[in-house]
Amino acid sequence: MRDVSIVGVGRTPVGEHWQMGLRQLALAAIQAALHDAGLERVDALIVANALGGNLSGQNHLGALIADVAGLAGVEALRVEAADASGGLALRQGYLMVASGAAETVLVVGVEKATDRQGSERGVALSTVLDADYEAGQGATPAAMAALLMRRYMYEFGVELAQFEPFSINAHANGALNPFAMYRNRLREGAFGKAPMVAPPVSLFDGAPEGDGAAALVLTSTERASDMVPVPVRVRGSGAASDTLALHNRADMLFLRAANLAAGRAYAQAEIGPQDVDLAELHDSYTVLTALQLEAVGFAERGRGWELAVQGMIARDGRLPISTFGGLKARGNPLGATGVYQAAEVALQLRGEAGDNQVPGVRLGLALNLGGLGATAVAHVLERVE
Repeated sequence: MRDVSIVGVGRTPVGEHWQMGLRQLALAAIQAALHDAGLERVDALIVANALGGNLSGQNHLGALIADVAGLAGVEALRVEAADASGGLALRQGYLMVASGAAETVLVVGVEKATDRQGSERGVALSTVLDADYEAGQGATPAAMAALLMRRYMYEFGVELAQFEPFSINAHANGALNPFAMYRNRLREGAFGKAPMVAPPVSLFDGAPEGDGAAALVLTSTERASDMVPVPVRVRGSGAASDTLALHNRADMLFLRAANLAAGRAYAQAEIGPQDVDLAELHDSYTVLTALQLEAVGFAERGRGWELAVQGMIARDGRLPISTFGGLKARGNPLGATGVYQAAEVALQLRGEAGDNQVPGVRLGLALNLGGLGATAVAHVLERVE
């Protein structure tokens, strides 16, 4: 297996892009990533997307995006794993380069989520759940997250206010990110007063869906060192799955897929959680952030929320998370989210995060979840000196 590095990063702002469709968003991110890498062509294109068929009426995205980007003829395919599509697409691109099947691979995550409103979007989002036993009974992702949150609060004696620092931190960082969907800061005490979506999940708890695209160019580390000043090496990559339906899990308060995926990435990277300088976690709901911190070794069971309360997750804390605003403030472009996460970690490691920069970082973790943790993909990224 060859070492693989990221040599190009491209992003669009996350938001409501009424004037752009899937193809235009993807093209903007692709052009930016290719320009960053100093390339015009690649050997393969992998497109991450969750709900293109539902929300945009468009499948067969590999061929479509390759054509739009002027890459017709290259191997092109779509990867779908709900909102873990981006992380899984990055893993597939990594494996292609590592195996020698391709010299350069372009990974692009794209989602157009805001063209559908109300019940149409709700129905589409519910397809990430078990159709027979969850969505078919009227459940939504927010409702299932609310069940998780309420159970967590009951089991571990946690109050709603103790989740607030996760959202405050995300918005503080998102306020500095010109690509963020929401750049407003969250005042202390506002979290508990926000309108409820599915109690105890509120508008200030769940991440907003948005339109966006992000892209990465991958190549061998040996080649990368001659292409860009600071390559970012994929030192570890892991993926795992769990039951789709929450009620089928042996322990619904343990994200088994996240634990396995991160463990596999740590093992490949030959590190432990104590070696990670920053992490981009999948904060679609605050309870999932707490559960991820526990599942991947940053906190003990039932105590993930303490890292937020104690300020450890801030940019100047022991383990900065959501350094560009996370899903909560940057926005959640669903199938593109995992690519945004990896792009943001890469920019931190390159020292190109601007006002969001965390100084002196060498190792970063990107953890992407599908649905409520049925799929998890973890990548350990390293600055190549």
